[in-house]
Amino acid sequence: MDTIACTAGSELPGTPIDPAEYGPRTVATGPYYRRDWFEWEVEAIFRREWLQVAHVSEVQNPGDFVVREVDCCKVSALIVKGKDGVIRAFHNVCTHRGTLLVSDRPAGNAPVFTCRYHGWSFERDGSLRAAPDFDTFGLAKADCALKPIALDVCGGLIYINLDPQPRQSLAEFLGPAWDLLPYHAAATATGFSEYVYEIEGNWKLVYDNFQETYHLRFIHPRSIGTSTSPAGNFFGYADTFATFGPHRTMLLPVNPEFEPAPTAARGFGKVIQSAMERGTELGPWNRYYFCMFPDNYLLLSQANPFVHSIMPISETRTRGTVRLYWNGEDASASERFAREFAMAATRDIHSEDVSVIEACQKGILSRAIDRVHFQQHELFCHYLYDQARLRVQDWLSQQGMADAADAALEFGR
Repeated sequence: MDTIACTAGSELPGTPIDPAEYGPRTVATGPYYRRDWFEWEVEAIFRREWLQVAHVSEVQNPGDFVVREVDCCKVSALIVKGKDGVIRAFHNVCTHRGTLLVSDRPAGNAPVFTCRYHGWSFERDGSLRAAPDFDTFGLAKADCALKPIALDVCGGLIYINLDPQPRQSLAEFLGPAWDLLPYHAAATATGFSEYVYEIEGNWKLVYDNFQETYHLRFIHPRSIGTSTSPAGNFFGYADTFATFGPHRTMLLPVNPEFEPAPTAARGFGKVIQSAMERGTELGPWNRYYFCMFPDNYLLLSQANPFVHSIMPISETRTRGTVRLYWNGEDASASERFAREFAMAATRDIHSEDVSVIEACQKGILSRAIDRVHFQQHELFCHYLYDQARLRVQDWLSQQGMADAADAALEFGR
C-alpha cells in the first residue's frame, strides 16, 4: 500500500493528498436535501456498502442477540451468536408472513426465536425449527430459513452488508484499515459507554462536521478549540492527509501548550494510565483519525477511544451513535470516574455541534444558495461528496437511467 511519512515518525496509510494540489471546491446543494437524490444514495450506497453496526461484546455468549435498524433501507437486522460460536446476521423478518421476528426488545439472549403472530420458531443459525401445522404449506423447512445478511468482524467491530452478493469482502473494503483497526481499543474491549442522538441534518452535512478542523476554534473555544492548534497552525489543520478507496485518514496535530481544565486533565490522564496498565500499546498511530465511508469515524487514541457511527433516517434527518470502548470492568473508583468523565466530555463536545449543523441544514433548505464552498483543508468534505456522487452515478447507469446519471455528474460540477 502507499504510505506517507508523518511528523510522529509513523506512516499514514493510503495515498497522500496535498490540500494545495487537491484544491478548493464548489458543489451543488441538491444532494443535501433532494428526496430523489437521497433515495438514489440509499440504493447505491447503504444497500451495497459495509456498515458498522455492533460490537462483539454485545454477543459474547451463544444466544446473545442485538437488533439493529438500518432506517434508510427500512431494514431490521438480527445479529446473533449461534451455539457453534459463530456470529451471524439475518433479516429480522419471519418468513411466513413477513412479521418482525423480534420486536419487543433491542437485545437479549434467546435459545430460539418465535414469531408472535403464528408461532413459527427459528434456531439461532436461522433455520426453521418448527411451525404449527407445517405440512399444510407444502413447503420444505430448508426453504423457510431466515434470510441471511452478510456479516464480518474487524477489530471487534461488527459490519453488515445488505447486498445479497457483496462486491467486496470486508477486508477488501477496509483496505489498510483492516490491519490497523485491531490496534483500536474496540479490538479487545469487553464493554463500552454509549450515547445516541438524532439531528435535523442530511447525513453528509453531519458527516462533514466531524471530518474537518476548520470549525474547532469557533464552535469549541472552551473545550477543544485550540488543542489541535500548535504555533503556526491557527486553525488546527491536520498535519497530513491520505485516502484509501472511499475512506480518508488524517494525522491530527497537537498543541503542546494547550492546558485542559484540571478535571479534564485528570479524567483523560487516568484513561490513558488505565489503558497502559492493562497492557494497551500506545503506538505512533495514536493520532490517526479515520473517516470511514459511508458511516463512521474512529480515533486510534487511547485517551478518547471512540467510534462514531451515523445512519441516515431521511434526506434531512440522521441518527448518530458515539461509543467509547473499555477493556475490563472498572478496577477502582478513580477508573470508574475517568470512564464516566470521558464519555460525558465526548458527549458535551459533540453536543456543541448540534445547533450549527441544524442551522446549516435550514439554510440550505431555504434555497437561498445553490452551491456550497469548501476550502482546500476541507478536502475530506468534497471527497465524501464525490464518492457518494460517483456511486449514485454508477448505480443509475446500471439501472439504465442515463439521463439521471448525467444529472448526477452535473451535480458534481
